[in-house]
Amino acid sequence: MTASVVHCPALFLTAPASNQGKTTITAALARYFTNQGKVVRVFKTGPDYLDPQILAQASKQPVEQLDIWMAGEDYCQDKLFQAAQVADLILIEGAMGMFDGDPSSADLAARFGIPMAIVMDVKGMAQTAAALATGLANFRDDVHVAGLIANRCGSERHAELIRDALPENLPLLATLKRDETITLPERHLGLVQADEVKDELEVRFEAAVEWLKETQDTGLLELPKAVAFYSINKKVSVNNQTDAEQTIEQRLAGKVIAVAKDAAFSFIYDANLISLQSMGAKVVFFSPLKDQVLPEADALWLPGGYPELHAKALSDNTAMRQAIHAFYQTGKGILAECGGMLYSLNELTDLNDDCYPMLGILEGQGAMRGKRGCQGMQTAVIPQGDIRGHAHHRSRSANTPEPVGYGRRQRHPAPGEAIYQQKGLTASYLHLFFPSNLNATAKLFLADQQG
Repeated sequence: MTASVVHCPALFLTAPASNQGKTTITAALARYFTNQGKVVRVFKTGPDYLDPQILAQASKQPVEQLDIWMAGEDYCQDKLFQAAQVADLILIEGAMGMFDGDPSSADLAARFGIPMAIVMDVKGMAQTAAALATGLANFRDDVHVAGLIANRCGSERHAELIRDALPENLPLLATLKRDETITLPERHLGLVQADEVKDELEVRFEAAVEWLKETQDTGLLELPKAVAFYSINKKVSVNNQTDAEQTIEQRLAGKVIAVAKDAAFSFIYDANLISLQSMGAKVVFFSPLKDQVLPEADALWLPGGYPELHAKALSDNTAMRQAIHAFYQTGKGILAECGGMLYSLNELTDLNDDCYPMLGILEGQGAMRGKRGCQGMQTAVIPQGDIRGHAHHRSRSANTPEPVGYGRRQRHPAPGEAIYQQKGLTASYLHLFFPSNLNATAKLFLADQQG
């Protein structure tokens, strides 16, 4: 009989804001303990595709999202409990600032009793860093802060000023010097995909391990205290649905779902693949960039990614474009998300203002629009049922058909992203989180447009 509680060392990496070095330090810690023979399971809070790729390579273990809003408390509890049964250490990387969002990183840490370490870029300040960390640590009574990680610390004297200004109950866990050689590569939507720079990342991970070892404060290099992770006494519920409303039925038994996966299409939650398989589907992958034919399949998933960086190659692969167009004509299920939706349009204008023909299974044109974009948590409101997810894009679409519905924003009354459905196709800028509504997800791939 499986135990109802498992204890495992755990640490939640948070920060006062974005761009403080959370991902770099989380990856460095994951590799440091992995090199010692430890099993390190890493989770990323909130909707994010790129950081988990980096963290999975650093830890050599799968990385999944934890998000109370998208998936529900029971889902997060079950994922942590499962990880605690196999891991020597659980690391969680937060999103944005410590208290940003609803729910925030602090909400997640408080809910599961996980101590937080504050990562702060201390360049240009000393005692003020201690003041900020102290304020964050004492802002809420239900959050326990294990200490401060001073990133980009200029010298031992710099570290000493911060260390001496911290209260006794808020230790300086690490002082990490400025070192651009361990910084992770970025592009317009965030970090570069791990598969594109795999060898370079390996070099940076190992350099980051040495970087950690150089700290004068060694609290970060010791396993944190164990946290109790509990099983749930019922089937996993999602978004506060009851067991009757959210059961894992074999709705996709015997179905083959072909998933586009290559340098152009890679924004794929592992949780989504697991969800499809849990409903009985067989998942196969294909490359719209390189393959000439589609695999035999009952449905297609065209996820998000960077089609704008590969627009010419996608356009030049006319055999694949014709194959997907023919598949669309059969009326079978196709889900096209964000980059997948751009690929579905008549044409796409890339970052260089060059325009290329795309699939043409959805009327309209897509175009990149520089640095400004749209992001935020939304619920897809469609005939099949509500599915939670998020939007994050720096492109626009025009001359598209009348939408069947819109995203419902988490905290704003204005309509969210448009959602299109025709024949078996469902297309939107929204990235869907399948575990939030498995039955509705199954209907999309079964092309059940009536819900």
